[in-house]
Amino acid sequence: MNFDLCGPEGEDWRVPVSELANRRKVVSDALASSGYESVMIEDPVELYWLTGGRQRSILVVGASDSDVETTHLVKKSLSRAIWESGGSDSPDPVVQQPRSTDLEKELRSIGLTRTPAMLNSTLPYSRKRYLSKCLTGFEDHKEDASKMLHQLRETKSSWEIDRIRESGIVNHNMFLAIEEKCGNGLTELDVASVAEEVSRKAGFGGRIRMRRWPMDCDRAVVVAGRSGGVPSFFDSAVGGSGANPMAPLGSGHRRIEEGVPVLVDIVHVHRGYISDCTRMFSCGRLPEIWIERLNDMVEIRESVVKKLGSGETCSRAWESGRDLAIEMGHTDHLMGMNPHQAKFLGHSVGLELDESPVLANGFDRAMHEGCIMAIEPKVIYDDGAVGTEDTWVAGKDGLECLTSGKSFPLHAEW
Repeated sequence: MNFDLCGPEGEDWRVPVSELANRRKVVSDALASSGYESVMIEDPVELYWLTGGRQRSILVVGASDSDVETTHLVKKSLSRAIWESGGSDSPDPVVQQPRSTDLEKELRSIGLTRTPAMLNSTLPYSRKRYLSKCLTGFEDHKEDASKMLHQLRETKSSWEIDRIRESGIVNHNMFLAIEEKCGNGLTELDVASVAEEVSRKAGFGGRIRMRRWPMDCDRAVVVAGRSGGVPSFFDSAVGGSGANPMAPLGSGHRRIEEGVPVLVDIVHVHRGYISDCTRMFSCGRLPEIWIERLNDMVEIRESVVKKLGSGETCSRAWESGRDLAIEMGHTDHLMGMNPHQAKFLGHSVGLELDESPVLANGFDRAMHEGCIMAIEPKVIYDDGAVGTEDTWVAGKDGLECLTSGKSFPLHAEW
């Protein structure tokens, strides 16, 4: 079948076959190191990472020291799955998924001798129970490969880093449009719609993937004045009123007024890869107290970036940032108002918004080369919120900013 699926300028947006092959090898080697024979993958994010698509399917990856042949079993759509994985250049077989009654027989035919490991952190219990019934002839080891896959995805390839860098460019263009088209009297949702238009035209597909259940995310969190102090279910610094009680996060119906802080936290997803960035706006000058608070967050950000870039662990960098905020007098306002405070200063991003490691207590490891993190110190008060955020990648010489960085002001006036 001839597919006409491409980017805005006719670019082939498929994941390169070399990327898919390298990722599968990394997984195969990790399976062997963990003593697993194979892993069965149905999670949409992991499917995209390993097959280049997210068709309704099962990918079975064999350990590098096993006789299991890595195979993609597709229920719908087989023809599209073949095309997305590289067509005739696909790294491994892409075949029709058998009926459930024949699944065990099919798995044995590709070399499995025992129950494959599964991704229990994302696999619904009902689905796991169903698969167990389909695979009763195997010795059941109940192996969970979730943590292994998540840790493997922490290290981004140069190809993935370039995708997030491109995502950051779109993110930057969203801020330029907001600066040009928004201002006094518009609602938070009006501002979000300006950002949305830029993002959609650049190829945003409408979904922001999150790992943690039951989180979901609004891609444009715009809070003006008192909206910044409204808490929500979301585990982040800023909640916002949202559009309605069923969408209780981010942009709402409050209008922008003179002299109040307008925090704009926007996400773009480019070919699956996330960039996350925050900037401040105001109609006219902000009161000096808000400028001081923003400067405090910039100081914390610079301190944290320096520590992470020099190899400090995420937990130690978090502690130093928190202690600095306490010295500045923001104890009950850092990343939310007590008791609604988020206990982190940054979160890793990739195909999901909430990847690991996190700039928080308990993550006693450094940002290794290829790790990408959104660093976002913010303070929240009853009458508003202020802060900054950019997305950074760890390299040999420290952290590199992949979003607006110094190319867009931390605070812009309309």
